Amino acid sequence: MMLKENEKIELKRSTSLLKEAIISIVAILNKHGKGELYFGIDSKGNIRGQQVTEKTLRDISQRIAQNIEPRIFPKIEKVTLEKKDCIKICFKGDDKPYFAFGIAYIRVADEDRKLSPAELRRFILKAEAYSGKWDKNLTEVSVDEINRETFNDFLIKVKEAGRLKIKTESRLSVLNKLELIRHEKLTEAAKFLFTDKHSMEVQAAVFAGKDKVTFLDIKKFNGNLFDLLDRTELYLKERLSWRVVIGRKGMEREEIPEIPIAALREALVNSLIHRDFSNPKGNEIAVFKNRIEIYNPGFFPEGLTPEDFIYGEEHSYLRNPKIAEIFYYTKDVERWASGLKRIYDECTRSKVKVEFRILKTGFVTIFYRKKENKNRLKPEILVKENGKYFYNKNTESSVKSSVKSSGKIVHMISDNPKITIPEMAEALGITTRAVEKQIAKLKREGKIKRIGPDKGGYWKALD
Repeated sequence: MMLKENEKIELKRSTSLLKEAIISIVAILNKHGKGELYFGIDSKGNIRGQQVTEKTLRDISQRIAQNIEPRIFPKIEKVTLEKKDCIKICFKGDDKPYFAFGIAYIRVADEDRKLSPAELRRFILKAEAYSGKWDKNLTEVSVDEINRETFNDFLIKVKEAGRLKIKTESRLSVLNKLELIRHEKLTEAAKFLFTDKHSMEVQAAVFAGKDKVTFLDIKKFNGNLFDLLDRTELYLKERLSWRVVIGRKGMEREEIPEIPIAALREALVNSLIHRDFSNPKGNEIAVFKNRIEIYNPGFFPEGLTPEDFIYGEEHSYLRNPKIAEIFYYTKDVERWASGLKRIYDECTRSKVKVEFRILKTGFVTIFYRKKENKNRLKPEILVKENGKYFYNKNTESSVKSSVKSSGKIVHMISDNPKITIPEMAEALGITTRAVEKQIAKLKREGKIKRIGPDKGGYWKALD
């Protein structure tokens, strides 16, 4: 058996180095929350062995209890390696920060580094943010404030995902099952998930160049988290460049975005579920000529880097566990701790450069755009072929379309008052739910109306 020191494993030649061992335990706990330490093995991994008695194990246990705060309860045992007696200590803890002899340490590679007062203050703030308690707190928001359409869509998505069995569609029963309500009052998680009774917003803008000097478009989105996800995804889709490929799948026409939609959506989901909801600053989406940035005001886990999740095997580190859990049930989150890796893998397959930056004020995902080419698509006119509607594209044009989905919907209704929502969704390349949201907005603005019932009725575009 050959052991090597790393960020989660510490090796000590003998118990004469017990003080240093206690410091290593604290450093590993503050970085990873769990680890292993061995006595009787030197730093190069050579098994030397040492004398181990019941008193030896008891003394180690007492020294750890006396000198580590908050207290931990490690498993300390005698093990035989290559016919030599050694000591193995397995430890874990979630009550960060931990102190050894009154001082906090952090693990960096295979070394233990003392935290400065400023670093310790930041560490405590981040540890509190990741305590996983805030989103279970009760609010004064009533269950009656829940957006019924959003909640019904949520139930449909949960059933389709198959990750949670729901025997009833009773709103109170489902909310109780998910621990999102007490005494008909919503928790913090439920308030953000299903209502607009909060001040959180997403700011989105398109800039003319590579900086924020001149903007071409700016919007603010408010609402529940599911609504914000759909609307921001649609906002980005409408501002992407697309290219057309004919013949890759038989003779079918295939439109491919410059940045994988799956990667963009994953970044949007991450920016919502990992943000710091106590921070009044909003999420931000910035579309530049050469890149797209998706920012959220939330500290990255202390001591970890994006690479730890992309290339390593780090476990999930959730700031808002209940919100993340709900998005998991709808399959908007595929599995824990996989978001950054999924974004990276999607972009790698599509040969798109992606960058993850840890900022002092939060975290940003940057997708770099490819240079313009003449195959970029521009929506031009609505055409009908074989009974289906779609927008004809000019593949020789490199001019970005300024036609928005809402305008396209009005155009389609004017052309064919009996067009269906599925036909609109197919023509626009978006979901039926996204079309329904656009239609609701157009109705509120007085631009369209429905004449007659859903079946047998028709649309009317208003002047």
